[in-house]
Amino acid sequence: MKCPYCGFMQSKVIDSRPTDEGCSIRRRRECESCKKRFTTYEKIEDVTIMVIKKDGTRELFDRDKIIKGILRACEKRPVALADVERAVADIESSISSSGASEVISTRIGELVMEKLKELDEIAYVRFASVYRQFKDVNSFLEELEKILGEKR
Repeated sequence: MKCPYCGFMQSKVIDSRPTDEGCSIRRRRECESCKKRFTTYEKIEDVTIMVIKKDGTRELFDRDKIIKGILRACEKRPVALADVERAVADIESSISSSGASEVISTRIGELVMEKLKELDEIAYVRFASVYRQFKDVNSFLEELEKILGEKR
């Protein structure tokens, strides 16, 4: 494994442990040249999943896009990064476990909204306002009323 600090190609594994409910392995490594430590993650290579966009185009599934969207919605909210990672892992697992090689982007959006509703209601409303493209304040209020109705 190439050292991110000095670029040396040899490192030794100091510690290994399973993460994400056994779906990946976290490894602490030490560079044999500069002796600095770094972390790597190893996971099973999944089948390539294509996302079908609203306009009909297809692109590769990108986990980072989901993370960025959730982080943007959770900005300045008391949501731990570990909770975001767990939510993204659950979304990714749900998509992978379907066995399909293609997924519609709206399905991903709905899964993100479900997880955001569990994480933080404000982040959920922020995401929903962009995802559902609220046209005016009334459509925004309708979504808030749905949330309030579920709480009662």
